[in-house]
Amino acid sequence: QVQLVESGGGLVQAGGSLRLSCAASGSIFTIRSMGWYRQAPGKQRELVATITRNFMTTYADSVKGRFTISRDNAENTVYLQMNSLKPEDTADYYCNDAPLPRDYWGQGTQVTVSS
Repeated sequence: QVQLVESGGGLVQAGGSLRLSCAASGSIFTIRSMGWYRQAPGKQRELVATITRNFMTTYADSVKGRFTISRDNAENTVYLQMNSLKPEDTADYYCNDAPLPRDYWGQGTQVTVSS
């Protein structure tokens, strides 16, 4: 049974920073490529950052240069450091396998960026 628990969201002013965490359990974490997704109100969920088991990373153009994804295989945790936040980054953020997510999703963590 896969479990994904996201945390670290909150309310921040534009230009601020947040660090999201995702604790994963229930499968062999170290061989999985993981990603952070987000879903803004009224919009489809989108993949914003991916990290492979070999620590190679990719980013959506909208967050490139501002967000950094990382992982700690010993702790089965994936992180998303978000800097220079913009109001358009406001969304619920989720982690999951990437680029093909599992059917199971965690509860997500809400990020709100005020202008």
